Amino acid sequence: MIEFGLLSHVGLRREHNEDTFYGDSELGLWLVADGMGGHEFGEVASAMARDIIVREVRGGTHLIDAIRRADSEIIDHSRQRNDALPMGTTVASARIHQNRFEVAWVGDSRAYLWNGELQQLSHDHSYVQELIEQGAITAEQARSHPHRNVVTQALGVTDPQSLRVESLSGELKPGMQLLLCSDGLTEEVDDAGIANVLRRADLSAQECVDQLIVAALDGGGSDNITVVLIRRH
Repeated sequence: MIEFGLLSHVGLRREHNEDTFYGDSELGLWLVADGMGGHEFGEVASAMARDIIVREVRGGTHLIDAIRRADSEIIDHSRQRNDALPMGTTVASARIHQNRFEVAWVGDSRAYLWNGELQQLSHDHSYVQELIEQGAITAEQARSHPHRNVVTQALGVTDPQSLRVESLSGELKPGMQLLLCSDGLTEEVDDAGIANVLRRADLSAQECVDQLIVAALDGGGSDNITVVLIRRH
């Protein structure tokens, strides 16, 4: 049995929420998308990504190919509008079928697995992640780096030939949880803080989501915050 919770919050410093999310246990699809590109553009890009991925997966398309399709269609939409500013969006998504899961992502929205401890499954497509890999900065320094919000891959921005849709799959055993979130959560709440909420067996999945949103707001709420939690019983 799958239980899930989801919520998005504009945060404390933004006027618009450019994040979006989706969850459907019958389809076995969940996602978080964090739009970018200024007023309205980010909202359009993240909503387009959600709608295209849902449409494609429902039609039998593999998750990675559905994400690639979203990239192409958002780029085409921008070209038709002759927008000076490109609009883009990150995405972190999960498909669950029986006892197997697959996560796929582009950008710095994240996927985590909880199995008694917290494990980050996704790998940020970001400037600071590249600096970490080069040994130029530590992961802790990346949290406060002035360019920590610069992504190196995004749907609607990255040319389809250059787009890196990364994915991981595994077994989802009873008691395990998958967390999808925008960087509005991880900017304000570190892994230890996230783990402290996910280990709460007395809370429902939705209550855990609500607690994580509150923690991000308490941390400053500098960005839109979106959290999706999927729990296997």
